[in-house]
Amino acid sequence: MKYLLLICDDGSMAAAPEEELDAMPWVAETTRDGTRLLGSRIRPAQDATTVRFKDGAPLITDGPFAETKEQICGFDIIDCADLDEAIAIAAKHPVARYGMVEVRPFWTE
Repeated sequence: MKYLLLICDDGSMAAAPEEELDAMPWVAETTRDGTRLLGSRIRPAQDATTVRFKDGAPLITDGPFAETKEQICGFDIIDCADLDEAIAIAAKHPVARYGMVEVRPFWTE
């Protein structure tokens, strides 16, 4: 089953210097074992553009539409046997130590 890991931080969850680990060892391990299919950092929320429709026309605004403290700073797509395995993989992500990793299953038909 495929899962989306949303790598999030709200800016106030400052990591101690020893916690600011490079994610590359996690990426290498999950790529090597075949669970990580794709992933990337993304630009900060202030670089986002939101597209909505209002009165039948597109309405384009700068930044995220939702007002939230947590901001998505990256994502990974993993393929696991079940939610327990996905949670175990997410728990090993370095950002989980000082930020958060949201685990979401993909819809299946």
